[in-house]
Amino acid sequence: MHTYTWFVLLWALIVIVPILYLTNQGKSRGKDVVVRCSRGHLYMTIWIPGVSFKGARWINNRYQRCPVGKHWAWTERVAKAELTPEVISEAQKFHDIRIP
Repeated sequence: MHTYTWFVLLWALIVIVPILYLTNQGKSRGKDVVVRCSRGHLYMTIWIPGVSFKGARWINNRYQRCPVGKHWAWTERVAKAELTPEVISEAQKFHDIRIP
C-alpha cells in the first residue's frame, strides 16, 4: 500500500472510531434531540456528531446559547433512558436555531 493509504487508515482508527464511540453512548443524535443545559433547562436541538456551527464542541458536550434561559451554557444530550413523556413534553416547548 502507498504511504497515503496507510495514513488515511491510521487516521480513521485514531480519530473516527473513537468519535463514533464517544458520541453514541445511549443518546440520540440527528434532528430534534432533547438536550439539557448546565442550568437544567430542557430544549430540542439538532445534534450531529463532530459538527457544530452554533457553538463550541467538547467531546460529548457543546457550549451554546440556551433558548430557555437566554444564556450561554454547556449542553449535553439527555440519555434515552431519561426520556420520559414529561421530559419530552417540556423540551418540545423550546427549540434553538435550525442549524447543527
